[in-house]
Amino acid sequence: MYWYCGELIDAKTLELDINDPGLLYGATVFTTLRVYGDSLDSSLTNWQAHCDRLKFSLHAFGWTEPDWNFVRKGAEILLKHFPVLRITIFPDGREWIIGRLLPPNLTEKQNNGIMCALAEPELARSLPDHKTGNYLSAWLAKNIVQTLTAEEAILTDAQGNWLETSTGNLWGWGEGSWWTPPLEAGILPGIERSHLLKELKNRQISVQQEPWTPELVKRLAAIAYTNSVVEIIPIHTVQQPTGSLQYNPYHHCFSKLKELFLP
Repeated sequence: MYWYCGELIDAKTLELDINDPGLLYGATVFTTLRVYGDSLDSSLTNWQAHCDRLKFSLHAFGWTEPDWNFVRKGAEILLKHFPVLRITIFPDGREWIIGRLLPPNLTEKQNNGIMCALAEPELARSLPDHKTGNYLSAWLAKNIVQTLTAEEAILTDAQGNWLETSTGNLWGWGEGSWWTPPLEAGILPGIERSHLLKELKNRQISVQQEPWTPELVKRLAAIAYTNSVVEIIPIHTVQQPTGSLQYNPYHHCFSKLKELFLP
């Protein structure tokens, strides 16, 4: 079941023209959101922020906006069946929405953390300011590190700075402050990243937006990644060529951050 061009379709296949740029080049933009309280209007769902990010990319690329009424209608129908929605927009304004369940063992990962591994710099995402259908590098990075028993990849730049994970933004706690890489480093402006920055500022909690250099990451006591689906997941181990780094997935800092996801 999915929504496409103003219609609900009960099938597992989508028919596209063989010359569709979305098929040939990954020429789409998308966003993935988690529906809270069965409502697009929940403050935690951040519906408008997701739509605004799509509009930002569509305008930047000079693409056609979809019929936003169709987008909203399709999302309203699918949220009755799925807690997670992926909204994709094609260059000509076609909308395509699919749904899925929350990741398995999500609570266990949130409570106990996961292992990550560094990816090679060439696997950093292209057009990092935008969430496009050309997601091959991040997908490859995650699949490669999973062969090393890690669950997520940390993307890096040519200088060895940590940028983001293959599916989310990085956060760290150290020296009495939260740390997150700046957008200027070449990372996705995540919806949850923006949400947390706003909420932490409102609570007058210090956040440093600085590059995550090889030196900085050794000074952090705890790290995690966030996205709109998993909320926040601590990272207890990062595998790297020079040896693994260990972090505390049970650090007290996470309790305050997790409160920001409560309704």
